[in-house]
Order: sequence, then C-alpha cells, then structure tokens
Amino acid sequence: MLPLAQLEEVILDQLKNFKKKDLGIIRDLNFSKYLKTKQITVISGIRRSGKSTLLVQFAKHFPKFYFINFDDERLVNFTINDFTNLMIIFKKLYQTKTIFLDEAQNIPSWERFVRRLYEEGYKIFLTGSNAKLLSSELTTHLTGRYFKIELYPFSFKEFLNYRKINFQQIDSAIRAKILKYFNEYLKNGGFPDFIHYQDSEFLQRIYEDVLYKDLLTRFQIRDIKAFKQLAHFLFTNFTKLTTYNSLKNLLGFKSAMSVKNYLNFMQESFLIFELYKYDYSLKKQFASAKKIYCIDNGLRNTIAFSLSEDRGRLLENLIFLELKRRELEIYYFNGKQECDFLIKTKNKIISAIQVTTELEINNKTREVGGLVEAMKKFKLKKGLILTNDEQQEILKIDQMTIEVLPAWRWLLKI
Repeated sequence: MLPLAQLEEVILDQLKNFKKKDLGIIRDLNFSKYLKTKQITVISGIRRSGKSTLLVQFAKHFPKFYFINFDDERLVNFTINDFTNLMIIFKKLYQTKTIFLDEAQNIPSWERFVRRLYEEGYKIFLTGSNAKLLSSELTTHLTGRYFKIELYPFSFKEFLNYRKINFQQIDSAIRAKILKYFNEYLKNGGFPDFIHYQDSEFLQRIYEDVLYKDLLTRFQIRDIKAFKQLAHFLFTNFTKLTTYNSLKNLLGFKSAMSVKNYLNFMQESFLIFELYKYDYSLKKQFASAKKIYCIDNGLRNTIAFSLSEDRGRLLENLIFLELKRRELEIYYFNGKQECDFLIKTKNKIISAIQVTTELEINNKTREVGGLVEAMKKFKLKKGLILTNDEQQEILKIDQMTIEVLPAWRWLLKI
C-alpha cells in the first residue's frame, strides 16, 4: 500500500491543478442528462480527445467534489487496497457525494470500488482511454448503473466554436469563413491540442502512444513489425472494403484470426472502426467484407500516404465520425450498387446517406443509383447525398425524394 502521507500529497496537488484548469470549448453534449441522473457517467475515448477537460466542464456544476487522476507516476503502485485510504483522505478534506476519477482503468478491479461508491450514494464521473471501460468488466459489475459517453476529437461545430465563428445566422461573409475552415477541418481533423498548436508531431505522438502503450504493451503483441504494418495499411486504405483473409494474404500473416484480433485491439483503443454490411442474417453480416474508418482525418494524414483523390475518402470518414458522435447504429449497403451509410433504429433501416465531393457527369449515375437501390430495398421515402458544397433537390422517383446538401450544413445541423 502507498504511504498515507504520499497519497494525500498527490491528491492535494492534483485537486489544486484540476481546479485551475481552463474550461476549454464546451463540448456539444446534453450535460443535464448526465447531471440529473444518479447513474455513473463513463467517459471513454482515444488519448488526447479532451476527456479530462470534459471532466472539468462537469465539475464546474458542483460546489464541492473529490478528484484523482490515476495516470500519475506517483500512483504507479496504487492497488485496490489503497482505495480505503483514498476515501479517508477525501473525507478529511470536506464532505461531498461527488467524485471524479480520471483514467480509472489503470487500477485493477477499479470497477468494484466504483460500484461500492455508487451503492453508498455517490455521484460518479470517470474516464478512460479505451473501450475496456465499456466492455465485459464494466457490464459485469455496473450493469444498469451507468451512462456512457464516447468522446471523439472536436466535431465541426466545436471546431467553429474554437475559431469563434457564429454560424447561427449565415451571410456570404460567414459562409466564406465556414468553407475555409471546413477545408481545414477536413484535412487536419479535430484533436484539440493539434488545432491549438498546429504541430504535426503531436499527432504522431498520439499514434505512437496508442500503438505502444495501449496496444503492443497491453496485449503483449510480439510481432511488432507486422502489427505496425497492418495499422499503417488500414490508415492508408481507409473507407475501402477489406476482409481478414485478404489482409492476411497481402501482409503475410499466419492466420486471418490474428488479423481479426489485431483489428479488435485497434478498435478497443478507438484508433479505427469497422463498418459492417447490413444483412438480415447476422451470420452473413459478420462474414461480409468490412469498411475501415479512422478516428481522425488529421491523424490519418499524418500517418498514411495521401493522394489528391483522398478528399472524397476524407469526407466519407468525416461523415462516419459524425454519425458515431450522434450515437447512431450504422451499416453500409452493398447490392448491385453501393450506398455509403444506412441508419438503423428499432430493428428498422430509417435512413440512407451517400457521400461524394461533388455530383458530376462521371459519377452521378453511380452515386444516385446506389442510393436509390438502398431506398427501394428498405422502402425509404427520402434519401440524402452529402457533398462538399452543393445543395439541391435533384430527383423524385416513385414518390422518393433525394436531397443534396453541403456536408458542412449537415454537420452543423442547419
């Protein structure tokens, strides 16, 4: 166990620094949903996405609270046995029923401690840098006791708020600024510190920290070279269809199961996402080719080879991430033609979205055709095509309407 005096010193240092932290850009969340409930609020997401700052934003709603950050070298020997002393020190400071735990997953069996606090009536907020916070151990010990927030780098709306652009009333001058910043956001992504410092080495460090600290070390991966090659290949070929077997053959893995496991590890740290083809048969759905998306366009462009034609794929990746932010259940459609995104709710497909930088004579038939096929398949009255900066209602077929919108307007929910 840690000496009581040492633990108290760490807690006091951390609390003092936490209270000094800037609020930053207020995240686009329904704060009242998490403040009014007795449920635990679990904030998970990739490194440097702003989880600790979001804790500060929640903390400002409480006159008193306890706080500890377990990502501190002075707490490297902290174990479950130290939690009792932690609460003794907290209660020595003052009495409150609100507690903030940063990077909780660093402590084995943390979820048992959190459950005890919950049963004692504490309001709990906690963060962690990987999806483990939302997986088996969390479900086992905290079932029905928590709400989850998957935090991503800044949305376009948050990005504009950082740039102090008022997009509530758009005239020609504001529209020009929005388009300028949309192009910047499309290329550079939304990691808060990168936006602030404009240092590409920052993104490189995030990537390497996730690879080495969250993945290679944690999962004790021995074939480091093969794992890194796979990650780099996925970043380079994002949004494309792929299978575990094709990746195995292309990159020389011994088995498709190894590829599958590695992709699962990357998803657990929010580095990439797999998108499944929609099928009524779950067996066929899991067996079909997957589309791979990356956590952030700026991170992707720092790591991977970039070509001029990547703009369309960057736009598709950006739309995918926004759909994830909106907590929607997403699939892709692949029939005779393809449609980028299907939205499902209550066991029903309710929306179809196609993404392209622009509609022109060379791609209009393909883009519209894939969307129409999906709309007919799922009996949808309306379809959506998101582009760089086109807006029109272009087509009516059999009482179906296809609307074309600039992606930036859709991102801002205008």
